[in-house]
Amino acid sequence: MTPPVVHSLREQIREHILEGIVSGRWQPGERIVERRIAVELEVSQTPVREALRELESLRLIESAPNKGVRVRNLTAADLKESYPVRAGLEQVAAELAAGRLADDTAALEREVAALTTADAAGDGEAQVRHTVAFHREIIRAARNDVLLHTWESLGVEVWTTLSIRWFSPDPRSHAQDHQDLVDAFRRRDPKIGEILKAHVLSCAPRV
Repeated sequence: MTPPVVHSLREQIREHILEGIVSGRWQPGERIVERRIAVELEVSQTPVREALRELESLRLIESAPNKGVRVRNLTAADLKESYPVRAGLEQVAAELAAGRLADDTAALEREVAALTTADAAGDGEAQVRHTVAFHREIIRAARNDVLLHTWESLGVEVWTTLSIRWFSPDPRSHAQDHQDLVDAFRRRDPKIGEILKAHVLSCAPRV
């Protein structure tokens, strides 16, 4: 059985705010009140402030003196900006990790199996979680801490959530897309870096 996913309090609050932005609870330009969120979730303002700071660093919200924190007016073009950067990082990761993943694809296969279940159930949250976990396994297999830190600083999970749920084109089989990558690693495809780069770019929102 897959162990339950445990999120820190800051991550839970971040997901709550993100859900509010995605669902339209907070409209572009609308103020997000830190104290109100803390009362609603029955937490202190410190983790709420940390979650808001993280979302601001990802350019989902913006703050200004005497105006507080407000939701940015995001477009598909805004979301698309991070994908070429991420694609380049994952190309490097795939090339560094190619040998190790060719010998052992078990971690990738677990995420594909979970994606198969998520696809069948139409579970968008699980699709995001396991898609990101799949790509994180590739980054980890590269065994380069700078690469991992840089990749995680992009907020891949947040952007993937918005891309799939907000600006996603037609529904797609996430499991099959990722199984194709597993197969490429297994056969030691010399173009694995380019294949993964193309895959990431294909996931970007269409403008």
